[in-house]
Amino acid sequence: MRTERVSGYGQPDRREPKVVVGAAIIADGRVLACARSAPPEVAGRWEFPGGKVEPGESETAALVRECVEELAVRVKIGDRVGRDVRMAHGRSVLKVYTARLLHGDQPKALEHSELRWLTASELDSVAWLPADAPIVAALRPLLAAG
Repeated sequence: MRTERVSGYGQPDRREPKVVVGAAIIADGRVLACARSAPPEVAGRWEFPGGKVEPGESETAALVRECVEELAVRVKIGDRVGRDVRMAHGRSVLKVYTARLLHGDQPKALEHSELRWLTASELDSVAWLPADAPIVAALRPLLAAG
């Protein structure tokens, strides 16, 4: 038997999943990978920088903000990479965009334990978080072409 959550008004709860955005920052044919420092169950796993889109904020504005907060860099957001990836049992969806660094900015590991620039042939050299793995596959041809 399938059950639905019901809102306070007796209607099924059909809220859209929360959007999490990620930046595939590409420079010189390489993409930036970031090692999580917390929480303990994912520490040491690799991801693209980013975070939750706040209410009233566009996906691209959230990504620009997150890159400043996590890496102290300014970026120009480009095209989407890959498909939407469902996370947290469908409560969240990850959307990744390409990005490029502006003004000669260099990323700093403010919230990550390590940063690495990876070529297409090095993408499998780190242990990606499950949500980021489909994006890695979609990135490979972009890096090889660049």
